[in-house]
Amino acid sequence: MDDVDSVQAEIARNMLRSGDWVTCRLDGVAYLEKAPGPYWAMAASFAVFGVHDWAARVPFALSAVLLCWLAARMAAWAFSRLAGLYAGLALATCIGLFLFTRIQIPDVTLTLAIALAMWSFLRTLDEAERHPRVWAGVFAASLGCGVLLKGLIAVLFPAGAAFLYLALTRQLLMRTLRRLHPLAGTAVFLAIAAPWHVLATLRNPPYFDLTLSSGPGRYHGFLWFYFINEHVLRFLNLRYPRDYNTVPRLWFWLLHLVWLFPWSVYLPELRKLSYRPRDRAGRTALLALCWIAFVMVFFSFSTTQEYYSMPVYPAVAILIGAAMAAGKARLNGPAKFAAAVAGVCGCATLAILVAVWSLPAPGDISSALAQNPDLYTLSLGHMADLTMNAFAYLRVPLALAAVAFFTGAIGGWRLRGQAAVIALAVMMVVFFQAARVALIAFDPYLSSRPLAEALNRAPRGKLIVDDQYYSFSSVFFYTDYTALLLNGRVNNLEYGSNAPGAPAVFITDKDVRPLWLSGDRYYLVATREAAARLKALVAPGEMYIVADSGGKVLVSNQAAGK
Repeated sequence: MDDVDSVQAEIARNMLRSGDWVTCRLDGVAYLEKAPGPYWAMAASFAVFGVHDWAARVPFALSAVLLCWLAARMAAWAFSRLAGLYAGLALATCIGLFLFTRIQIPDVTLTLAIALAMWSFLRTLDEAERHPRVWAGVFAASLGCGVLLKGLIAVLFPAGAAFLYLALTRQLLMRTLRRLHPLAGTAVFLAIAAPWHVLATLRNPPYFDLTLSSGPGRYHGFLWFYFINEHVLRFLNLRYPRDYNTVPRLWFWLLHLVWLFPWSVYLPELRKLSYRPRDRAGRTALLALCWIAFVMVFFSFSTTQEYYSMPVYPAVAILIGAAMAAGKARLNGPAKFAAAVAGVCGCATLAILVAVWSLPAPGDISSALAQNPDLYTLSLGHMADLTMNAFAYLRVPLALAAVAFFTGAIGGWRLRGQAAVIALAVMMVVFFQAARVALIAFDPYLSSRPLAEALNRAPRGKLIVDDQYYSFSSVFFYTDYTALLLNGRVNNLEYGSNAPGAPAVFITDKDVRPLWLSGDRYYLVATREAAARLKALVAPGEMYIVADSGGKVLVSNQAAGK
């Protein structure tokens, strides 16, 4: 765990330890930009299983499983049991859901809340539904929980999709509104979502600063930062600090062919579905289309990360499942195309494996990677760091990936119907294992855990972290240390550092030498490239290397035995 993963886990541990479930904190500094739901879920997992990295991932893993189950149930309810099976399989084995749940981000739980809201909306309006009032309550509760997971988009996306659907089906009528029980629903929604927002505002004043400008050194309280800066100004690409990037619009759309692979090959079959709202299947298909359209158009006008469109995955999976279940003839052609793509990928993977088979692989993978810091504000920015020499450290995952691709290529081409679908699903399961093994090889580079383990073995002292908190966040999580942040008053903690009563944990270069020469034992973590600059800062003090891993070092001002 490093970067955002251990940041999220550390916030959850701080909540559990302090008993403050309202204001998120890192290193004692208020962290006001995110909704609390994911932290509450991780803290609950810690309370049950103890504070472990795997325990932090339990809520997100469960959310992914429930999301696939929900997509299967929705498709089975609307179309057929076979459509449900295909929808759940497509969602569970697509690249995007696997890839973007390797990161501790709340999008899979948000997607679960949105999908439940969409199904509840349909069931509330279904004339054959025996418990429409219950489903109206579930709809409101899903919106409330979604807001606590990732803010106002949890309301905006279902509401926008529902409005489009009602407009297209000419149901913007009072009778429809009454069926949704808006007064009771609003009460349920507010009962879930309002208390935290009210408490967070009261505990982090000022209360009603609504300025639309953002910049360094300013503090306007929780309400302004959370709603104006994180919602309005982020959408307009005017948020400060500018610690994020955006995917070009064309790539944002086209990459869904990758995120939904191999099942994206069935997208052309969606044109054969009926979207006329004459029956349950048609109504569900039309709502899924509105759901996809609203989310995708919204992000076409906003800043975007690769994973922002995850809320459309279940809608696409439901439509793909329905198209696949419509007949065996619809399975064979796309399966052959997916097999051809898999064959090309398998040949490319095998060629890379052969090319790097005899290359040396000393130490860890960090020594063979390129550096592209301008891309690290994208969730997959580190992919650009790969070089041919780096693939020498990935021989096992390359071999597994080649086996996966050739399994899909042979099975998808030679088999027919459901057998071809099973072959493609097996390909993805094996490929996911290859990706998991590759992530283990990347661990020394992406994580600072080896430094944290060395610090835990060393005599207790005080810690200085070079650069921002995120750069070495796993050191905090695995050691349970607090630290001084050297030139770290940037990005996510900059706003909280300006709050009244913020802890004095931010230092600059001029503060390092007095601390290093004070006689107290100090440790410092930094990148290997920064070591020379830091050694000059602490001169004439000594700098003893405690650990060196993944291009990062842990040093101390005292020898271990002193």
